[in-house]
Amino acid sequence: MDYKDLRVFLTVAATQHLGQAGQQLHISPSTLSRRIARMEEDAGAKLLVRDSGPLTLTPAGELFFQHAEQTLDAWESMRSAVNADVSELEGSLTLYCSVTASYSFLADLLARFRERYPKVDLRIHTGDAAASIPRAESGDADVVIAARPEQLSPDLTFRGISESPLLFIAPKAVGTVPQLTQSEIPWAEVPMVLSETGLARTRVNQWFASRSLTPNIYAQVTGHEAIVSMVALGVGVGVVPQVVLQNSPLLSRVRVLSVTPELEPFLIGLCSRTERLNEPVLQALWQTAGR
Repeated sequence: MDYKDLRVFLTVAATQHLGQAGQQLHISPSTLSRRIARMEEDAGAKLLVRDSGPLTLTPAGELFFQHAEQTLDAWESMRSAVNADVSELEGSLTLYCSVTASYSFLADLLARFRERYPKVDLRIHTGDAAASIPRAESGDADVVIAARPEQLSPDLTFRGISESPLLFIAPKAVGTVPQLTQSEIPWAEVPMVLSETGLARTRVNQWFASRSLTPNIYAQVTGHEAIVSMVALGVGVGVVPQVVLQNSPLLSRVRVLSVTPELEPFLIGLCSRTERLNEPVLQALWQTAGR
């Protein structure tokens, strides 16, 4: 059991709700449930009572809660003592990510990094999420925040931070897309708003191919945020990561469709060229992300 699991348990215990804890941690409730089950297996006892109401700690869970707090406090004290002089680290670091990632994943990471390494010059570039991995491959960015591709180049190293489900979304107003009012959705006829390139587009294409269908593409756009905008306008159905939808100002104007089989979720994390990971500044960011 690692320190991340202990932090996850403390968050779940504090919120008493998997959904609320998942929003804070950027982890889906189903993934949280599996992690709690794994912790319970390691501990050899049930840690949480999962009835219809708020989650509560079992007697074993109370002991585990105390253990988690004490362990993390001891770790932070040790880390502070060992790294007392690390703040003298200097240099620059160029990071690329999407706009959504900049405030959903990057904010907390950079706050911790800036506190530890105030002399490092951070240069943040934002743009289309689909461009993240290519920028890491080309060296245009020292590190990127991106969804892990299905095939990762052997020249790159990826470190997962969080998981985000990939969702089908439709306009909130029922009947805006007539095909969705039918008992069984005729997917070959539904107008789709899809990413022009990238992992989400690949997985949507695979989903349709597995059903021997060709998507009826109304529009192809750059950036998941633009997909939410177009769906909110009522032009069709889109596919976006949950983290994009949760942080969209148009959240109230769209709805999530219950679709089976579900699309494979995104594993989001840091990605850099492997040959550069021994550079002190990059190594410092990599280590910060793991704490």
